[in-house]
Amino acid sequence: MEPIEECLTFLLGKAQQRSYQIGKQLLQPYGVTPVQYAMLHLLYERDGQNGAELGERLRLDSATMTGLIDRMAQNRLVERRPDPCDRRVNQIFVTDRGQELQAVLHQSMQVAEEETVQALTDDEVSLLKNLLYRIGLHEGEGKR
Repeated sequence: MEPIEECLTFLLGKAQQRSYQIGKQLLQPYGVTPVQYAMLHLLYERDGQNGAELGERLRLDSATMTGLIDRMAQNRLVERRPDPCDRRVNQIFVTDRGQELQAVLHQSMQVAEEETVQALTDDEVSLLKNLLYRIGLHEGEGKR
């Protein structure tokens, strides 16, 4: 058996921890967490999505999404509005405060990404993204 420091799951976990900590540190002055930024990013692309749509894109279950939206609404980053076509569903919209933070949040996460991969060449970054996409987004399709 190989040493734990050479196990793929250990290495992936450590890389994720480092990346998350860098993002967390850079977003902290704005009162936003990395997962909150991810949700805002989706809403900046298309405002007014519902929690189920956002959860599917973020790969988060409905209970986690509810808590995330609650905290973000409490911090005045997003607001819920009833869906005009289905009163059982709420659409999530970025507030004025959330819009004001858009540029600085994007810039902070760009810096976080650059710091995370600073030891890699552009080709290595491209390869890493491809491999992580294959590992993370194609659950159940790999070898067994």
